[in-house]
Amino acid sequence: MDELDEHVKETLKQRAMSIEDDIDGDVVFYYGPIFPGVQQKFRDFIEGLRSETEVRTRLIVFLETPGGSAETVEKLVEIIRHHYEDVYFVVPGAAMSAGTIFCMSGDRIYMDYTSSLGPIDPQVFNGRDWVPALGYLEQVERMVDRSARGLLTDAELVILQHQDLAMLSALEQAKTLTISLLKKWLVAYKFKDWNTHESNPALKGQVVTMSEKVTRAEEIATALSDHKIWHSHGRMIGLATLRDQLRLRIEDYSRDVQLRTVIRKYHDLLVEYLVRHDFKQFLHSRSYF
Repeated sequence: MDELDEHVKETLKQRAMSIEDDIDGDVVFYYGPIFPGVQQKFRDFIEGLRSETEVRTRLIVFLETPGGSAETVEKLVEIIRHHYEDVYFVVPGAAMSAGTIFCMSGDRIYMDYTSSLGPIDPQVFNGRDWVPALGYLEQVERMVDRSARGLLTDAELVILQHQDLAMLSALEQAKTLTISLLKKWLVAYKFKDWNTHESNPALKGQVVTMSEKVTRAEEIATALSDHKIWHSHGRMIGLATLRDQLRLRIEDYSRDVQLRTVIRKYHDLLVEYLVRHDFKQFLHSRSYF
């Protein structure tokens, strides 16, 4: 590693440690897609951080990802929760698709006005490529509906006849898994301290029941997986939409100048370095580069 790389490495370490002091937790940065094969590396990465003398009960996950596999996300969450009681996600840029699913396993999500999550559309491997499950299913459902109304074209009929039923089943299972994971994680972690109603005037101050938490989690999961709302797999959903339309509590650091500055200094330098060196996937902590 040359002198410039050593300088970047040391600077990133100091910036990560500064955030650790501000939010009181171990900081890690996950950059890149979330696909099978990363679990072992991620396990070793987290275990290495935990083996240090200073042991914290909170993990702060910086996440920058285009998405990936819901099954892989589930395994990463199991690894994290084995070691940490509290998990905060910080999204200075974008955590799309499976990245959004990952964030929903956290106790808190930190974003500013430039941050984005995405529709929860997990990707499934079709033997050649990873394809968005919901977008694929939506097109098949559209053709089935057109067929029922006698509007299917010859070209669409050929496409429909060549669909792999096993693949369609895998896509349906991915959709079901995604929604079930969000419901479980939101209730267990994000809503664990939601004890009284705050935003509904008719219920304000009343105790929140477990049934109400489950219903609210299902509403959020269903909305995030509805292509009729977002229209695009790559739609970037900002903080205001998440807060006002989905009524999801987000820790907004837009006006916290000190916190915003340390978060951006860490995130922007690391992402710029990775892009310049064409890294597709990268993990970082104060002790790992």
